[in-house]
Amino acid sequence: MNPRKRARDWSEIQERMLLPLHETVHERLEVGPGTRLLGLSCGSGLALLLAAAKGAAVTGVDSRTEHLALARERLDPDGPLDARLVQADSPADAADDDTPPYTLVTAYETVGALDDSAGLDDTLAAALPLAARGAAVVLAGWGPPERCATSTVLRVAAKLAEPLRGARTWRPARRDDLEEVALRAGLRPDGSGRVACPFGYADTDSAVRGLVSTGLFDAAVAATDRKQVGKELTESLHPYRRPDGTVWMPNVFRYLIARVP
Repeated sequence: MNPRKRARDWSEIQERMLLPLHETVHERLEVGPGTRLLGLSCGSGLALLLAAAKGAAVTGVDSRTEHLALARERLDPDGPLDARLVQADSPADAADDDTPPYTLVTAYETVGALDDSAGLDDTLAAALPLAARGAAVVLAGWGPPERCATSTVLRVAAKLAEPLRGARTWRPARRDDLEEVALRAGLRPDGSGRVACPFGYADTDSAVRGLVSTGLFDAAVAATDRKQVGKELTESLHPYRRPDGTVWMPNVFRYLIARVP
């Protein structure tokens, strides 16, 4: 899939599904003037935009050129918002001796539930030295499978990817996933919560494009092809189609707030 088109699908279709999660976290942590936020794998920047609009100083780091270009369109580093965007493989590459420590670090990438905790461990290890003592670190992920309608659809990704042993693909969330990541990073858990984040799409085509843009179907596409993935994904979405053609899947996401010691 064309990287630019996929990034646009993420920005225009899928990213907004996580709006309730971002708003809940920002409200709980009272994000606003005085907040210095570091967004890891910031994507096309919706969460950063919400924080910056509240008066926070935001820095987003991402290695994906296409996603970061869309974030720049939204945040306009030369505009009135206090926003900085850095293309880098590691947050350590974005370090600046003149930049004060961050008071909030967000790692929403785990929302994808890719079974790749080692990658997140490395990212946090590089980011935490940039944070102030006591700074909040937010991790997020899928809620219990039985409360996430999209889990049944994402099982298609895992099934199709089976020929590629060890591929990064979706797996059901475990109860202590986020806590385990935090403890390995040396963080102190300091509260958690659940947020309803329903996935709603104008039609089946939009749903397929949005879900594929998450990256959760990459291994499935590699093991089969884009056409086969689209066909099986369309079939799996059938139970969630409404009479008017829209697609609606209730989901619950979980977030963990941890503190830098």
